[in-house]
Amino acid sequence: MRTSRTLLSLLAALAACLSLAGPVGPASAVGPDRLPFTVTNQSQRGEDVFLYVVGVDLASGRLGYVDQAGAFSPWPAGSNPPSPAPDVSIRMGGTGSSTTLHLPRGFSGRLYMSFGERLPFRLTPDGLVQPAPWAPGDPSENILFDWSEFTYNDAGLWLNSSQVDMFAVPHAVSVTGADGATRTTGRLVDDGRNKVIAGIRNQPGWGGLVRARSDGTVLRVLAPGKAADAGYFDRSYLDPYIASAWSAYASRTLTVAPFGDRPDVRYYGRTSGNTMTFTNGSGQQVATFQRPTTGNVWGCDGALGAPNDQVVGPIARTLCAALHRSTLGRLDTQPSGTAADFYQGSITNHYSRLVHQDMVDGRAYGFAFDDVQAQESLVHSGDPRSAGVTLTPFGAGGSTSTPPPSGSGSTIVSQLSSKCIDVPNWNFADGQRLITWDCAGGTNQRWEQVGGTLRSQNGMCMDVAGGGTADGTPIQIARCSGNPAQQFVLSGAGDLVNPQADKCVDITDRNASNGATLQLWTCAGTSNQKWRLG
Repeated sequence: MRTSRTLLSLLAALAACLSLAGPVGPASAVGPDRLPFTVTNQSQRGEDVFLYVVGVDLASGRLGYVDQAGAFSPWPAGSNPPSPAPDVSIRMGGTGSSTTLHLPRGFSGRLYMSFGERLPFRLTPDGLVQPAPWAPGDPSENILFDWSEFTYNDAGLWLNSSQVDMFAVPHAVSVTGADGATRTTGRLVDDGRNKVIAGIRNQPGWGGLVRARSDGTVLRVLAPGKAADAGYFDRSYLDPYIASAWSAYASRTLTVAPFGDRPDVRYYGRTSGNTMTFTNGSGQQVATFQRPTTGNVWGCDGALGAPNDQVVGPIARTLCAALHRSTLGRLDTQPSGTAADFYQGSITNHYSRLVHQDMVDGRAYGFAFDDVQAQESLVHSGDPRSAGVTLTPFGAGGSTSTPPPSGSGSTIVSQLSSKCIDVPNWNFADGQRLITWDCAGGTNQRWEQVGGTLRSQNGMCMDVAGGGTADGTPIQIARCSGNPAQQFVLSGAGDLVNPQADKCVDITDRNASNGATLQLWTCAGTSNQKWRLG
């Protein structure tokens, strides 16, 4: 979910969130009218925590708040200058405490978490004025707080932590579905908050992003765009890299393939002066972009503004992600590469690099379009039964797990083609069909054997679509649920068998080319059903 900018109405912000991270559509199952949502305090801090559930009622479009029982109330009218909003906080204790809230279905918003003090929300005639601690003199500047974002509708729950604006309170988000499986992300490694802070301070020129109050408490690390706007960071920091990456395509072509489920849709970019022009496969011009400024890249706006369409917006998202990750100019197909390829330039988004580096699963929302190639800290269930946020330790005592190293796990190689089972374009969405592709060792070709399942590097499971047993049933990835459709055994003879169906993973039509799809088929001992670990 994309985080809003300072002082925009929450309605506009949440509309953007919903369009980017909470796709709405018919659902086969629906969660409860009021979803239990538990906030657990393991922060190791003694202050009381104040919670706020604010957002928009999706049916009426009205801005408001939700009480602990899940009842929605609209905000009263605001004024100019902004008037104080009513105190709608839900108080919970310090470390060791927990509180269960309820989210009404048909609501999209934020859960704010404030330590020791209530947050100063205000109202204008246009909506809620959100706390903006990156703005010097803002009433929230000296308060320790953070938020998570969510959308809960008839298609399920989307819940994410966000570091788009700042990194402040360490917390993990989770959802448990009707299948009993719990999905969690956003958890820092042991002492991860201090590691991020130290990493930023040790990066020359970046120390101004770390903001502390007079008692020495580090309140937050600002995202570079917010810090630059406040005068704490070089406003033109990325300019030399942007100029170099942009000019690279005066002499060669940039290929953008923005849809993981439609790899055949490609756009081709070349630059002339400051203008990059994109054509489609028929040679028709479909989009132009002016060379962005550093501020445009940090905000993914201005010259990189991404309208909610099917051409310009997806290209803009892809360009912005590549510039944040310093892969534009190095990798001529975008998106591409793995997490090991990101943030390699001397001029790069070190803030996002360090936040990702110190997450247990490597996932974070370090900038607005960090969901390109599924790098974001988002959990989703189409049929949720409960969800929550865990406030994790600010110092040592947290998770001792570390992110999987780049290239961990094994590839699964076809005897027919010597190609690898591949998640196309790193699109780790539920239902993404698996293919074979040239073995490159990327995280989209690495599989861990866990309890009879084959799991991708971000924890998705190889799966027989719909639990089917018929010949021709697609092989896909899906959220791990423990059902028999996700059990696979690689025999000594090289057959990759789903025991429930007693059938083999098969390359459709014995296709030895890149992009060949996988299916379930009666085991026949043919080369398109033979596999080995790489």
